Amino acid sequence: MKHILLAAAFAAAMTGGAAAQTVRLGTEGAYAPWNFVNDAGEVDGFEIELGNELCVRAALECEWVVNEWDTIIPNLLAGNYDAIIAGMSITDERKETIDFSDNYYPPDPSKFAVAGDSAVDFDAMSGLKIGVQGATIQAAYAEATFGAGNTILSFETADQSIADLSAGNVDVVLADGGYLDPIVNASGGALKIAGPDVMIGGGVGAGLRKDDDELEGKLNAAIAAMKADGSLNELIVKWFDPPNTF
Repeated sequence: MKHILLAAAFAAAMTGGAAAQTVRLGTEGAYAPWNFVNDAGEVDGFEIELGNELCVRAALECEWVVNEWDTIIPNLLAGNYDAIIAGMSITDERKETIDFSDNYYPPDPSKFAVAGDSAVDFDAMSGLKIGVQGATIQAAYAEATFGAGNTILSFETADQSIADLSAGNVDVVLADGGYLDPIVNASGGALKIAGPDVMIGGGVGAGLRKDDDELEGKLNAAIAAMKADGSLNELIVKWFDPPNTF
Protein backbone atom coordinates (compact mmCIF):
# COMPACT_ATOMS: atom_id res chain seq x y z
CA MET A 1 0.00 0.00 0.00
CA LYS A 2 2.85 2.38 0.84
CA HIS A 3 4.37 1.83 -2.61
CA ILE A 4 1.00 2.47 -4.27
CA LEU A 5 0.59 5.79 -2.44
CA LEU A 6 4.13 6.87 -3.33
CA ALA A 7 3.60 5.93 -6.96
CA ALA A 8 0.36 7.93 -7.08
CA ALA A 9 2.06 10.96 -5.56
CA PHE A 10 4.95 10.66 -8.04
CA ALA A 11 2.55 10.39 -10.98
CA ALA A 12 0.69 13.48 -9.88
CA ALA A 13 3.92 15.40 -9.53
CA MET A 14 5.15 14.32 -12.98
CA THR A 15 1.90 15.41 -14.66
CA GLY A 16 1.94 18.73 -12.88
CA GLY A 17 -1.58 18.03 -11.56
CA ALA A 18 -2.75 18.48 -8.00
CA ALA A 19 -5.71 16.74 -6.49
CA ALA A 20 -8.62 19.03 -5.69
CA GLN A 21 -9.35 19.62 -2.02
CA THR A 22 -11.90 17.13 -0.74
CA VAL A 23 -14.67 18.69 1.33
CA ARG A 24 -17.38 16.73 3.14
CA LEU A 25 -20.79 18.38 3.23
CA GLY A 26 -23.19 17.45 6.00
CA THR A 27 -26.93 17.50 5.31
CA GLU A 28 -30.03 16.11 7.00
CA GLY A 29 -31.62 14.38 4.03
CA ALA A 30 -35.10 14.82 5.51
CA TYR A 31 -36.21 18.38 4.77
CA ALA A 32 -37.66 18.64 1.26
CA PRO A 33 -37.30 20.63 -0.90
CA TRP A 34 -34.09 21.76 0.80
CA ASN A 35 -32.57 18.29 1.08
CA PHE A 36 -33.96 14.77 1.02
CA VAL A 37 -33.19 11.22 -0.01
CA ASN A 38 -34.86 10.38 -3.32
CA ASP A 39 -36.34 7.09 -4.51
CA ALA A 40 -32.93 5.99 -5.79
CA GLY A 41 -31.50 6.37 -2.29
CA GLU A 42 -29.47 9.46 -3.23
CA VAL A 43 -29.41 12.85 -1.56
CA ASP A 44 -31.36 15.36 -3.61
CA GLY A 45 -32.97 18.77 -3.41
CA PHE A 46 -32.19 22.47 -3.68
CA GLU A 47 -29.18 22.35 -1.39
CA ILE A 48 -27.68 19.27 -3.01
CA GLU A 49 -27.82 20.89 -6.44
CA LEU A 50 -26.54 24.14 -4.95
CA GLY A 51 -23.73 22.49 -2.99
CA ASN A 52 -22.54 20.56 -6.03
CA GLU A 53 -22.43 23.76 -8.08
CA LEU A 54 -20.59 25.65 -5.34
CA CYS A 55 -18.00 22.88 -5.27
CA VAL A 56 -17.48 23.07 -9.04
CA ARG A 57 -17.02 26.85 -8.90
CA ALA A 58 -14.67 26.61 -5.91
CA ALA A 59 -12.65 23.75 -7.49
CA LEU A 60 -13.48 21.41 -4.62
CA GLU A 61 -14.12 17.67 -4.63
CA CYS A 62 -17.21 17.26 -2.47
CA GLU A 63 -18.78 14.32 -0.71
CA TRP A 64 -22.19 14.32 0.99
CA VAL A 65 -22.69 12.98 4.50
CA VAL A 66 -26.23 12.46 5.88
CA ASN A 67 -26.59 13.27 9.57
CA GLU A 68 -29.60 13.63 11.86
CA TRP A 69 -30.53 17.23 12.57
CA ASP A 70 -30.19 17.22 16.35
CA THR A 71 -26.48 16.26 16.18
CA ILE A 72 -25.55 18.08 13.00
CA ILE A 73 -23.56 20.87 14.68
CA PRO A 74 -21.75 18.60 17.19
CA ASN A 75 -20.64 16.34 14.35
CA LEU A 76 -19.35 19.32 12.38
CA LEU A 77 -17.28 20.36 15.40
CA ALA A 78 -16.08 16.77 15.80
CA GLY A 79 -14.69 16.82 12.26
CA ASN A 80 -17.10 14.32 10.73
CA TYR A 81 -17.66 16.74 7.85
CA ASP A 82 -16.44 20.20 6.90
CA ALA A 83 -19.59 22.22 6.26
CA ILE A 84 -23.30 22.01 7.00
CA ILE A 85 -25.64 22.61 4.07
CA ALA A 86 -28.96 21.68 5.60
CA GLY A 87 -31.48 24.53 5.64
CA MET A 88 -29.74 26.03 8.66
CA SER A 89 -30.80 29.58 9.50
CA ILE A 90 -28.11 32.07 10.44
CA THR A 91 -28.66 33.17 14.04
CA ASP A 92 -26.60 34.98 16.67
CA GLU A 93 -26.99 32.02 19.02
CA ARG A 94 -25.48 29.59 16.50
CA LYS A 95 -22.70 32.08 15.70
CA GLU A 96 -21.46 31.60 19.24
CA THR A 97 -20.49 28.05 18.26
CA ILE A 98 -19.93 28.04 14.49
CA ASP A 99 -19.36 30.43 11.60
CA PHE A 100 -21.60 30.82 8.56
CA SER A 101 -21.03 31.51 4.91
CA ASP A 102 -22.94 34.36 3.30
CA ASN A 103 -26.59 33.44 2.97
CA TYR A 104 -27.58 31.44 -0.11
CA TYR A 105 -31.29 31.82 0.67
CA PRO A 106 -32.71 35.15 1.85
CA PRO A 107 -34.57 35.63 5.12
CA ASP A 108 -37.90 33.85 4.82
CA PRO A 109 -40.82 33.81 7.26
CA SER A 110 -41.66 30.80 9.37
CA LYS A 111 -45.33 29.87 9.15
CA PHE A 112 -48.05 28.02 11.04
CA ALA A 113 -49.82 25.04 9.49
CA VAL A 114 -53.10 23.71 10.84
CA ALA A 115 -55.77 21.24 9.74
CA GLY A 116 -57.95 22.50 6.93
CA ASP A 117 -61.02 22.76 9.17
CA SER A 118 -59.14 24.28 12.11
CA ALA A 119 -60.27 27.51 13.77
CA VAL A 120 -57.24 28.24 15.97
CA ASP A 121 -57.35 31.72 17.48
CA PHE A 122 -53.80 33.00 17.02
CA ASP A 123 -54.55 36.07 19.12
CA ALA A 124 -55.23 33.92 22.18
CA MET A 125 -53.30 30.69 21.84
CA SER A 126 -53.92 28.53 24.90
CA GLY A 127 -54.23 24.83 25.62
CA LEU A 128 -52.78 23.89 22.21
CA LYS A 129 -50.31 21.23 21.17
CA ILE A 130 -47.73 22.96 18.98
CA GLY A 131 -45.41 20.78 16.92
CA VAL A 132 -41.88 21.81 15.96
CA GLN A 133 -38.72 20.10 14.83
CA GLY A 134 -36.31 19.96 17.76
CA ALA A 135 -33.19 22.16 17.85
CA THR A 136 -34.56 24.60 15.27
CA ILE A 137 -35.15 28.33 15.46
CA GLN A 138 -38.87 27.58 15.36
CA ALA A 139 -38.56 25.33 18.41
CA ALA A 140 -36.79 28.05 20.39
CA TYR A 141 -39.33 30.67 19.28
CA ALA A 142 -42.33 28.47 20.14
CA GLU A 143 -40.98 27.65 23.60
CA ALA A 144 -40.24 31.30 24.38
CA THR A 145 -43.46 32.69 22.92
CA PHE A 146 -46.08 30.00 23.51
CA GLY A 147 -44.55 27.76 26.18
CA ALA A 148 -46.77 29.16 28.91
CA GLY A 149 -50.25 27.76 28.52
CA ASN A 150 -49.50 25.46 25.59
CA THR A 151 -47.64 22.18 25.06
CA ILE A 152 -44.62 22.35 22.76
CA LEU A 153 -43.92 18.97 21.15
CA SER A 154 -40.48 18.51 19.59
CA PHE A 155 -40.02 16.00 16.79
CA GLU A 156 -36.84 14.48 15.40
CA THR A 157 -37.80 15.50 11.85
CA ALA A 158 -40.15 18.09 10.43
CA ASP A 159 -41.98 15.35 8.51
CA GLN A 160 -42.90 13.70 11.80
CA SER A 161 -44.52 16.90 13.03
CA ILE A 162 -46.60 17.09 9.85
CA ALA A 163 -47.63 13.45 10.21
CA ASP A 164 -48.89 14.14 13.73
CA LEU A 165 -50.70 17.27 12.54
CA SER A 166 -52.43 15.25 9.83
CA ALA A 167 -53.35 12.59 12.38
CA GLY A 168 -54.83 15.17 14.75
CA ASN A 169 -52.21 14.62 17.45
CA VAL A 170 -51.04 18.24 17.36
CA ASP A 171 -53.07 21.39 16.70
CA VAL A 172 -50.44 23.57 15.04
CA VAL A 173 -47.05 23.10 13.40
CA LEU A 174 -44.55 25.94 13.20
CA ALA A 175 -41.87 25.48 10.54
CA ASP A 176 -39.96 27.21 7.77
CA GLY A 177 -42.28 28.58 5.09
CA GLY A 178 -40.22 27.10 2.27
CA TYR A 179 -40.78 23.67 3.79
CA LEU A 180 -44.47 24.11 4.68
CA ASP A 181 -45.80 25.77 1.52
CA PRO A 182 -45.39 22.80 -0.88
CA ILE A 183 -46.75 20.37 1.72
CA VAL A 184 -49.87 22.47 2.29
CA ASN A 185 -50.32 23.07 -1.44
CA ALA A 186 -50.21 19.31 -2.07
CA SER A 187 -52.58 18.42 0.78
CA GLY A 188 -55.77 19.02 -1.19
CA GLY A 189 -57.16 21.26 1.54
CA ALA A 190 -56.43 18.85 4.39
CA LEU A 191 -53.91 21.39 5.72
CA LYS A 192 -53.72 25.16 5.49
CA ILE A 193 -51.42 28.03 6.40
CA ALA A 194 -52.93 30.19 9.14
CA GLY A 195 -51.96 32.91 11.58
CA PRO A 196 -49.18 35.47 11.26
CA ASP A 197 -45.84 34.96 9.52
CA VAL A 198 -42.88 34.95 11.90
CA MET A 199 -39.51 36.36 10.86
CA ILE A 200 -36.65 34.54 12.61
CA GLY A 201 -32.99 34.39 11.56
CA GLY A 202 -30.94 36.02 8.83
CA GLY A 203 -31.43 33.69 5.91
CA VAL A 204 -29.84 30.30 5.33
CA GLY A 205 -26.10 29.71 4.99
CA ALA A 206 -23.47 27.00 5.22
CA GLY A 207 -22.28 26.27 8.76
CA LEU A 208 -18.52 26.01 9.24
CA ARG A 209 -16.00 25.54 12.01
CA LYS A 210 -14.64 28.87 13.21
CA ASP A 211 -11.09 28.15 12.04
CA ASP A 212 -12.05 27.16 8.48
CA ASP A 213 -11.54 30.64 7.02
CA GLU A 214 -10.14 29.37 3.71
CA LEU A 215 -13.17 27.17 3.01
CA GLU A 216 -15.51 29.95 4.10
CA GLY A 217 -13.84 32.32 1.64
CA LYS A 218 -14.14 29.85 -1.23
CA LEU A 219 -17.82 29.22 -0.55
CA ASN A 220 -18.55 32.93 -0.21
CA ALA A 221 -16.88 33.66 -3.55
CA ALA A 222 -18.92 30.93 -5.25
CA ILE A 223 -22.17 32.11 -3.63
CA ALA A 224 -21.46 35.70 -4.72
CA ALA A 225 -20.79 34.56 -8.29
CA MET A 226 -24.09 32.63 -8.40
CA LYS A 227 -25.97 35.65 -7.06
CA ALA A 228 -24.31 37.88 -9.65
CA ASP A 229 -25.07 35.71 -12.69
CA GLY A 230 -28.62 34.87 -11.62
CA SER A 231 -28.07 31.13 -11.33
CA LEU A 232 -28.83 31.08 -7.61
CA ASN A 233 -32.24 32.67 -8.18
CA GLU A 234 -32.87 30.13 -10.97
CA LEU A 235 -32.27 27.28 -8.51
CA ILE A 236 -34.57 28.86 -5.93
CA VAL A 237 -37.34 29.22 -8.52
CA LYS A 238 -36.82 25.60 -9.58
CA TRP A 239 -37.20 24.15 -6.08
CA PHE A 240 -39.53 26.48 -4.16
CA ASP A 241 -43.17 27.38 -4.71
CA PRO A 242 -43.53 30.23 -4.05
CA PRO A 243 -39.86 31.18 -4.45
CA ASN A 244 -38.10 33.71 -2.23
CA THR A 245 -35.38 35.17 -4.45
CA PHE A 246 -32.60 37.70 -3.97
